[in-house]
Amino acid sequence: MNTFITRLLLPIALAASATTASATSPSTDPTPQASAGAPTEATHQFLLSDSEATQVRDVIVAQIQAMAENDAERMFDTTTPAVRAAIGSSGRFLAMMHGAYPMVYQPSIVSFHPPHRKSDGAFQLVEITDRDDQAWLAVFILEQQPDESWRISGCAVTENPWLPA
Repeated sequence: MNTFITRLLLPIALAASATTASATSPSTDPTPQASAGAPTEATHQFLLSDSEATQVRDVIVAQIQAMAENDAERMFDTTTPAVRAAIGSSGRFLAMMHGAYPMVYQPSIVSFHPPHRKSDGAFQLVEITDRDDQAWLAVFILEQQPDESWRISGCAVTENPWLPA
């Protein structure tokens, strides 16, 4: 795995997991799992509201489900207009996702930490176990759109060093 991505992700993952814990359970359905830890008062200001957190998770789950079903249009719809303009077509996006993010294709476990607010959107730490029982950490970056919906603007994935392979 690219060490640059690992160096980028690990501080983010450590910061997010220092204040939260995530419950996991085997599942073929990538629906959000409940968080086992409660945020402290200091971290509360960086968390999204329950409604926003649900919307963020729903967009990510929709993208994962669309990828598993090879539904390029539905996957493309979960991204920001800037991402759609940069990539150009839904077919190209689907091919890119299958090539760059095979661990997200039909995962066996998907577990969400509480999403955190950033100046122009949010980031969501997701623990993923793929079909080969390999553990991964994914950080999804999302932007809130003028219509108040959330769309994915980026994602970085690395192996999860805290879980045995």
